Amino acid sequence: MKKRIFKVIEKAENRDKLSKVFDNVMLTLIILTVISIILESYQTLSDNYGILFRLFELFSILVFTIEYALRVWTSDLKYPTLKKPKATVKYVFSFMAIIDLFAILPFYLPMLLPFDLRFLRMLRLTRLFRVMKLNRYSKALQLIGKVIKGKKEELVATIFIMLFIIVISSTMIYYLENPVQPEVFPNIVASFWWAIATLTTVGYGDVYPVTGGGKVLASIIAVTGIGLVALPTGILGSGFMEGIQSSKVINCPKCGEKIDVD
Repeated sequence: MKKRIFKVIEKAENRDKLSKVFDNVMLTLIILTVISIILESYQTLSDNYGILFRLFELFSILVFTIEYALRVWTSDLKYPTLKKPKATVKYVFSFMAIIDLFAILPFYLPMLLPFDLRFLRMLRLTRLFRVMKLNRYSKALQLIGKVIKGKKEELVATIFIMLFIIVISSTMIYYLENPVQPEVFPNIVASFWWAIATLTTVGYGDVYPVTGGGKVLASIIAVTGIGLVALPTGILGSGFMEGIQSSKVINCPKCGEKIDVD
């Protein structure tokens, strides 16, 4: 029974209908809970249908709690090379297990510890972590995770370059504009906002240079940002194409060679 439960709650295999039903039910429930959170933010809906929102919340918490408990219980099957205690610890501290825990924890914490009401409102925001549970049931989201993981070195390098440019441009704009706009550019840290808005070419217009040197610097940063901000998009785009192509390649059951399913 334990092995069967493990197969059901894990990623559905092609011929396992019950596992596919489980995935679809969980996927639907996650989407409905997020929609419920959004609708509950409307005061009129909250006043008129508050009891329904709370009942649905209790139902979803019950389902997610049972799911989390079953995954912890079957963790030794997920990591067969480890003993039960080590397998449980490894699963509990895995990324998806932490997401599962954050999805249900805000409901139970007030029962265990006294909290300030303002803090409780903040805890309710963590219910939105449930949307991250979609990664377990959606192949598209799993592909996104694989692409990000596969291209992490390129993405980290791009982010590092962007941070470097932000620091440099913030420092330069501070020394150029602080003498004439001390209230707008009081320090280098405060100048980060201008550098980020300019580098991403957003340009809100709430903070802008007035000196000649500042305008020249802003122009250079804006032009640089057009190409630099596009780099992560290009990296992820190429990663998606590689992931899609690799998913269409299978091993021939007769000769063992790789063939394109198309």
